[in-house]
Amino acid sequence: MKDNFSVEGVDAVDLQLLNILHANSNYTTKELAKMVNLSPSPVFERVKRLERTGYIKKYIAILDAEKLNQGFTVFCNIKLKQHDRSIGHKFVEDIMGIDEIIECYNISGDFDFLLKVTVRDMKHYQDFVFNKLGSVGSIGSTHSMFVMAEMKNTFGAAVRVGE
Repeated sequence: MKDNFSVEGVDAVDLQLLNILHANSNYTTKELAKMVNLSPSPVFERVKRLERTGYIKKYIAILDAEKLNQGFTVFCNIKLKQHDRSIGHKFVEDIMGIDEIIECYNISGDFDFLLKVTVRDMKHYQDFVFNKLGSVGSIGSTHSMFVMAEMKNTFGAAVRVGE
């Protein structure tokens, strides 16, 4: 069955390159070229174009949270005290400087924001809630969910390539 997935401005080879780089961005241009059956020069140009046009935002190293003593992961739902533009902006401004919050999403439904928090352990999370989240005046309520095991994490958008 053919997948009709397409992205404006990129072709099947670009999507293949994105998929390869998403899995491992350490490949050399020569290695990438071999994988997509092109010579290195056009592959280099394609990758540079994908970077320049924003399809590739940045390259990162994925760190082992357990080894860094930050392996306790919590998803924390946040409900603001009130809904108004200035309160929402102030909340975002306040949480941007909190290192334990590694992701933040504005969501719909019963809560306003979803935070992904990594800390050392439950005691550290308790301290985080009382002393850091507790200092954010716009929060009306929180609801925490503790991660027991991570089953899948693709670290960003997945790329689907048509067959």
